[in-house]
Amino acid sequence: MPTIRRMRGFLASSIGVTCAAVLALPLALPSSGARAATSAAPPPAAPPAAPPAAEGIPGSTQSLPLAPLATDRSSGPNEREQGLTRRDARPFALVGVVWDDPSDELHGTVQVRTRASGTTTWSGWQSVETHNHEHAADPETLERGTGKVRGSTAPLWVGDSDGVEVRVRAESERRGDRDRAGGLLPEGLRLELVDPGDEPPPRGGQTEAPRLTPAMTAESEAVAAVNADLAPMEADAIPELTKQQTEDELLAARGDPAAAAGQARPYIGPRPRIITRKGWGADERIREKDFAYTQTVKAAFVHHSASGNNYRCSQAGSVLRSIYRYHVKSSGWRDFGYNFAIDKCGNIYEGRAGGVAKPVLGAHTLGFNANSTGIAVLGTYSTATPPKAAVTAIARLAAWKLGLHGADPSGTTQLQSGGGNLYKKGTNVRLRVISGHRDGYATECPGKQLYAKLGTARSSAARYQGR
Repeated sequence: MPTIRRMRGFLASSIGVTCAAVLALPLALPSSGARAATSAAPPPAAPPAAPPAAEGIPGSTQSLPLAPLATDRSSGPNEREQGLTRRDARPFALVGVVWDDPSDELHGTVQVRTRASGTTTWSGWQSVETHNHEHAADPETLERGTGKVRGSTAPLWVGDSDGVEVRVRAESERRGDRDRAGGLLPEGLRLELVDPGDEPPPRGGQTEAPRLTPAMTAESEAVAAVNADLAPMEADAIPELTKQQTEDELLAARGDPAAAAGQARPYIGPRPRIITRKGWGADERIREKDFAYTQTVKAAFVHHSASGNNYRCSQAGSVLRSIYRYHVKSSGWRDFGYNFAIDKCGNIYEGRAGGVAKPVLGAHTLGFNANSTGIAVLGTYSTATPPKAAVTAIARLAAWKLGLHGADPSGTTQLQSGGGNLYKKGTNVRLRVISGHRDGYATECPGKQLYAKLGTARSSAARYQGR
């Protein structure tokens, strides 16, 4: 994406259209249904004015209110179909739809199509996963009660784009389902277009580092400090350890004199390499400043981000920065929702801030965020088979993280529900130590194909722990 961003100014110059078409390559290939814009299409609207550029770490969000559409009379009254006609926009790479009330659900479909930056090529219609209600902080928690939280779809990665069209259609009325005022669609629908910004400069490179204010520096240092016993403050990644090194580190942290004698070895997997928030370029200015913790980690819930599979592993940092901004700026959460993320090449990333070895309270599995950790594989795995590297990374991460708290990845545990659609608040529920999101909430997540691989992840994680 940095290369493409440098092209933007170039394309805006007097260079001819022929050169622009050659140089402005999209990050994501159009779908098979892609077609060029025709003269019959509505004239594009002028892009909204850009806010002042943030110094240091880039990235921005455009929030566009949806309006009733009258393009398809067969779908019912206008209030049951909202959207935006084809239009220009400032550059973005991820889209999502939000609405006012987080307890409201969008019963219907959301479809978008986008134009690759600097071209006239539009993608085919792509579906956005509408049921994102289950990825959130638990009811009656401080994070849920801020008044900032909104309802939201899953985010969809579309690659570097500068044009968009969206349509949101309500489901046909179902027996016993009454229209709310304005139809079945939630109130306050808005399209969010997220620009993740450029990649952070590489360490040791010639690129000038961003100029940080004292406050920004303090925020970044606070995030690094909670991992300071695992890696240097400026580290882009926490290095992997062997199993024995990991065991020794854990015993030393506990102050166990048996560590030196090599006795009383704990069941814990070797610590995997984990790319830090600094490594993927998290803007620490946008999250809540303090950290939130739970008591322990008894279980790991596996998710898919439902953001699509059309990304390269070299773009994973951009995908993460986009989802992070969507979670915080668009959905109103305190921070990135998941504790960890894994790309399709098996790279592991630090998610919500607070320390990778600590029991950080996430917002990933509504009703079961307490005493658990959330691991999201970047992509959509309802029909696509998850890469073996990603499944292996789940097992390696779970073996280490759960081992820090004495949990057996092949076993079961008991968690108390904080409230959801499967279990009432206060219900004690027996769950697998490595569970899919759907085990705690009635949802498609983590996708049928990824869910089918959790048995492999459990047995591998147990083996990594030496069980």
